[in-house]
Amino acid sequence: QVQLVESGGGLVQAGGSLRLSCAGSGSIFSLGAMGWYRLAPGKQRELVASITSDGATNYAASVKGRFTISRDNAKNTIYLQMTNLKPEDTAVYYCNANLSLNPLYPNVDYWGQGTQVTVSS
Repeated sequence: QVQLVESGGGLVQAGGSLRLSCAGSGSIFSLGAMGWYRLAPGKQRELVASITSDGATNYAASVKGRFTISRDNAKNTIYLQMTNLKPEDTAVYYCNANLSLNPLYPNVDYWGQGTQVTVSS
């Protein structure tokens, strides 16, 4: 049984900061790329940021320069430091991890339950 547990969401004023965390727990054999997606009302889910197992990062154009993704492989945890938040960043943020529970099976995607981020103007 694998779980991705997110924390750190909340309500913040525009220009403020938040830090999201996502910790993977359970019998994880292989942990590949991890990332953050977000879903806002009336919009499609979008990739916010991702990070590979060796630390290569990728960001959506809308958050580049404001958000920073990082990773602690020893803790199976990723973080998303969000600064200079804007009302358009308001969404439910979901953690994603590509992982395997068994060396005989390929990696598959797992998702967290989501954490709400609300930015007021």
